[in-house]
Amino acid sequence: MNKRIRLRTLFVGGCIALFFVVLVMRVFWLQVVQGSEWHERAVENWTTDNVIKAKRGTITDRNGNELAIDAPAYNVVLNPKVIAELNVKDDIVSGLHTILGTDESELQKQATSVDDKGQLRIWRELNKGGRQIPQNKADEVNALIAKLKEKTGKRYDVGLSLSEDSKRYYPKNELASHVLGYTDKEGKAVAGIEAYYDQQLRGVNGKISYEKDRQGDKLPNSNDVYTPVKNGDNLKLTIDETIQYYTEQAMKEAYKQLQPKSITVIAADPNTMNILAMANLPTFDPNKYNEVTTEDYGEFTNLGIKAIYEPGSTFKIVTLSGAVQENLFNPEATYQSGTIRVGSTTLHDINRVGWGPITYLEGLKRSSNVAFVKLGYEMLGAERLRKYIDAFGFGVKTGIDLPGEVSGAITFRPNIKTEVATAAYGHGRVQVTPLQQLSAVAAVANGGKLLTPHVVQSITDPNTGVTTDTPVHEIRQAITPEVSAKVRGYLEQVVSDQQIGTGRHAYIEGYRVAGKTGTAVKVKTDGSGQYDYTKQVVSFIGFAPANDPKIAMIVVVDQPSNSKLGGGTAAAPIFKQIVSQALPYMGVPKVSEDDSSKAKTTVQQTQAIYTAPVLTGKPLDQAKKNLLAKGISYKVVGSGNKVVKQYPAAGATMGSGQSIYLMTEEPTQMAIPDLKGESLRDALEILNLMKVEVTTTGEGYVAAQVESESGGRRSITLTLKSAKATITGVDDEDESQSSDQKTDDATKGDTDQDKANHSSDAKSTDTKTDEGSSGSSQNESQSDSEATSGSSSDTGSGSKPALNIPEPEGAPTN
Repeated sequence: MNKRIRLRTLFVGGCIALFFVVLVMRVFWLQVVQGSEWHERAVENWTTDNVIKAKRGTITDRNGNELAIDAPAYNVVLNPKVIAELNVKDDIVSGLHTILGTDESELQKQATSVDDKGQLRIWRELNKGGRQIPQNKADEVNALIAKLKEKTGKRYDVGLSLSEDSKRYYPKNELASHVLGYTDKEGKAVAGIEAYYDQQLRGVNGKISYEKDRQGDKLPNSNDVYTPVKNGDNLKLTIDETIQYYTEQAMKEAYKQLQPKSITVIAADPNTMNILAMANLPTFDPNKYNEVTTEDYGEFTNLGIKAIYEPGSTFKIVTLSGAVQENLFNPEATYQSGTIRVGSTTLHDINRVGWGPITYLEGLKRSSNVAFVKLGYEMLGAERLRKYIDAFGFGVKTGIDLPGEVSGAITFRPNIKTEVATAAYGHGRVQVTPLQQLSAVAAVANGGKLLTPHVVQSITDPNTGVTTDTPVHEIRQAITPEVSAKVRGYLEQVVSDQQIGTGRHAYIEGYRVAGKTGTAVKVKTDGSGQYDYTKQVVSFIGFAPANDPKIAMIVVVDQPSNSKLGGGTAAAPIFKQIVSQALPYMGVPKVSEDDSSKAKTTVQQTQAIYTAPVLTGKPLDQAKKNLLAKGISYKVVGSGNKVVKQYPAAGATMGSGQSIYLMTEEPTQMAIPDLKGESLRDALEILNLMKVEVTTTGEGYVAAQVESESGGRRSITLTLKSAKATITGVDDEDESQSSDQKTDDATKGDTDQDKANHSSDAKSTDTKTDEGSSGSSQNESQSDSEATSGSSSDTGSGSKPALNIPEPEGAPTN
């Protein structure tokens, strides 16, 4: 019996001892071996992290105008549990349907949403129509919440609320959309600058970590850990909002008239390859990217860097440059135009019977294919032709800071004669992008340097204030500066020769323009490899002023509805309309035409006498004093006391007769001033600054103005009359019809004209603009003379003339 008790005691004691041994081992394992792991889990339980979201960087144009910003937005949040308790489902569904336009069945579904356990949720974001709504919609939702609180008597949660958020906003809507790209509602960058510079723009989120109790309240002795937020970098683009606007408006007019498949325009400063404007039609609004249907996805494609095409005759600039560099181009030498035999193939000009024996310079003006077969195939040969094609950057990417650029393809075989011959005039196995073409022609314009194009001018870190500028990057010297000057002179004659020059429709009164037209027939899509002569790509590429280029531009029109139109009749007028507005805006002075020449080829540079000083951002009084001290006339527009914008821009060369306009309010927001009595030139400069579309009728001074607005864009129609008619109120027609007192009227007219000039000047000073001058009577006289001689068709004056697509008549413009 005792033995049994002892055994039982030993057994129980052994079990207890074993238990404690196991317990001690377990405790040791947990506290020593796994101690750090369990400590980390405990810290996670009593520590919370609050993320501080980084602000995405702002994108502006070269003048600081905002193109992409982070704007406040709001998300609509539902609480199905509270909605059921308060019985306000119908009110919320009908109210949100009215405000947001979301389908009622979707709202019903979200308002009664349950979790995995079948319980009504307490938080449900309304994804369809309720994500990132703007302030005006948020105000309407808040008004609905107030009504629900009044109805239910609840002070706080009524089942509907708003959570703060932010979204990417593009204040200029469609403007430069293919350059900017967009971000989706999740903040993911999809295209354009937004995607290429996404890492710099998005920044790095910060956070703050602190210890909390069971209720989530911060502990008094909490050990806080703060990781600062790094906001995204701000980008300043090379794009100029005003030139971009001129470009897109001209393209829209052309698109209506030509009804093409697409239009692409790129403008750049040829001396730096800063892209001043880049646009495509069709286009899209990045604020409404989700409204683009599947069949219209092509609207998102930046054709300027992604489309490849046979360039046609614009490519002859490369062949011409190579021939001049190799001393093979004699402008006075002659050849037989019309057709030429290459191997077993006959190649021909647009005029198949030719123009007889003509000089090579005339062949350039007429865009003769035969001339360039002889220059490129017979004189240069395949090896040297390819050398210059490569030197000008074809067949490789330009390196622009935009995503998705393609390299094109130069695939002609040196041993295949016809492939070399057709490549010499831009056909056959030559595939390029519009940007490659522009880069090459910019090299011709700038002294022979092939440069890397770019759209970002500088990057600023808002956290440190450090700004990094994008340097000009020279790839290679394609041709010598001396050859560049010669080629510029030849290309100027393509435009200035108003009889046979294929680029004559790009001529701008008062500016020297150089350029080249191009027309390439498209290959059939049936796989036959044959050409479809009803479909073509027409283009114009050029720069101005020809002697000191400030802007280079390419215009590509894909498949205009009228297949008879060449590059000179379809694309050149678009170039003309844009550049005729851009040059005055850039402060480039006009040139005066030699009266003894009727060919419009000999021009004399108007003497520039000063450079526009930096006035933007300065107090108005200080700006006035600076200008008066320098003897520069000025005009103040607006009622502010600080200069927010100036024209011409700081650093621009100003010619005699030019005034500086000081805008003291945001030009695009301020009311259009009364312009009656102003000269046409002065009125146009003010309205261009304000980005107002202008239509003019008549000549002389502003006698009446009619304002209108459509699609968020302001426009104005100016009625112009002579100074005499403006002051006396008697129309010029009525005056000319009075024949009984012709002699007296003539004498009186002379007197009235003098009075009108004096009175008009006085009125210009006494109205909405404050003018200052120092010895500027000569300047005013010149300005008045230009205004009197100018008309609504003077595209060089800075006005917005109606786009004129001429009929294909006279000498070919292909």
